[in-house]
Amino acid sequence: MDDSKRNELLRMGWEIHAAVEEAYLLHPATRNDPGAWQARQRLLLADMAIHLLQTAIGPGDIELEKLRNNLHAILTISDQFLPQAGLKRATETLYAGR
Repeated sequence: MDDSKRNELLRMGWEIHAAVEEAYLLHPATRNDPGAWQARQRLLLADMAIHLLQTAIGPGDIELEKLRNNLHAILTISDQFLPQAGLKRATETLYAGR
């Protein structure tokens, strides 16, 4: 990917990130309302996915600590949607051997 295309994707990523983060912060959900809570968690998952995009296509070498943190957040949030998959447990090995 050339630098121009990378920069354009990163710019668009920041725009999407701002919109998703604003929606997340304004979402009125609490844990007392499971449906609304799940909707808010979906926004948080989208936010973390955008961070992964930014880490993956950023210029230079990929920052492994950021990658670990992105994956940890995505797996942790996704665990509530796919509890049978044991995704939260999978995060335990992300930081091994650093």
